[in-house]
Amino acid sequence: MNVEVTPLPGIGTRQDFMIRAGRRLGVITYRDGRFELIVSKEGDADACSASIPLSPAEAGTLAGLLGAPQLVAHLEEQNRDVAGVTTRQFPIVPGSHYDGRTLGETELRTRTGASIVAVLRAGTVHPSPRPDFVFAGGDLVVVVGTADGLRESADLLGGG
Repeated sequence: MNVEVTPLPGIGTRQDFMIRAGRRLGVITYRDGRFELIVSKEGDADACSASIPLSPAEAGTLAGLLGAPQLVAHLEEQNRDVAGVTTRQFPIVPGSHYDGRTLGETELRTRTGASIVAVLRAGTVHPSPRPDFVFAGGDLVVVVGTADGLRESADLLGGG
């Protein structure tokens, strides 16, 4: 995809690309840290048909939702020939038991035999997080393990 970056003097930058439907989809990043999701009008790539303001946390969550499936698919492809190993992602729900707690506190590997291989937060991948990594609500945790281990991981991370 060809992403166009357009400086908006005194405002920030616009980054957008053409989608199959013939519209442009993009984000305006304001100098003050705000974001705006924009969609062009059909048939007029320079006219905006929809504009959705996003806080930094909302933009990060959206980025994680869009990026996480690609990361998981890549890991699954790499492990395709390894019998019994699967990759899944689990959200850390804001306000849940592990929101604000460390990876080490989950004792996930000891309790389930599965391993956390990455955490996606605000569009950023944190590969191989250390035991002192602190989870935040909205994180997507990428876990590798057996079917049983992943089922137990879902229970653990979902219910604590």
